[in-house]
Amino acid sequence: MKLTKLPYLIAIDGPAGSGKGTIAKLISKKLDLNYLDSGAIYRIIALAATRENLRSEQAQELVSLVKKINMRFESEEIFLNEEVVTNEIRASEISQYSSEIAAHLALRAEILSFQRAFYKGNGLVAEGRDMTTIVFPEADLKIYLDASPQERAKRRYKQLIVKGNNVNMSDLTSEIEARDKRDIERKVSPLKVADEAIILNTDDLTIDQTVNKILSFIT
Repeated sequence: MKLTKLPYLIAIDGPAGSGKGTIAKLISKKLDLNYLDSGAIYRIIALAATRENLRSEQAQELVSLVKKINMRFESEEIFLNEEVVTNEIRASEISQYSSEIAAHLALRAEILSFQRAFYKGNGLVAEGRDMTTIVFPEADLKIYLDASPQERAKRRYKQLIVKGNNVNMSDLTSEIEARDKRDIERKVSPLKVADEAIILNTDDLTIDQTVNKILSFIT
């Protein structure tokens, strides 16, 4: 498969911790395309919801909250209203909460137009759940980025150790396996491989090798 049409609309999906964000961001820079981190959208909502003391099962209240807040992406920074929350939304408890609220159909429907607005016809690399199916089914290139739970745990372990966190590899692996099970089995937007998606296992690939492999599908 080779893409020849410009501008490109590239959608990347895959399990949590498979490197979607890192890879998508690098590809967007190499091709000079806009970049959408859909997971960050749910993390922003999760952060706002926890500040409002909302429970993850309160779907309608979460939808109402989304209508009130302002989410903005500028360069490398992420804003909730006028506050920079780039680092805060990466906390583990926010990640867990965002995974839970992402299972609400009403919430996903509410932010669909916001996600699609990132593609203005001038090219986009979009990563996250539903990018290859619901949000951008018309994507020119669909990638399903995969890696074993053990490999994803190892990568996460290295990231956390560098940041000075005291973590256990076995616990990380168990958390990732539990997240996979929850994502695959949930009724709304379960984790699955889209039609026409290219499955790319990165267990034995470096970041640069993964990027170059995806770029090889583009002329």
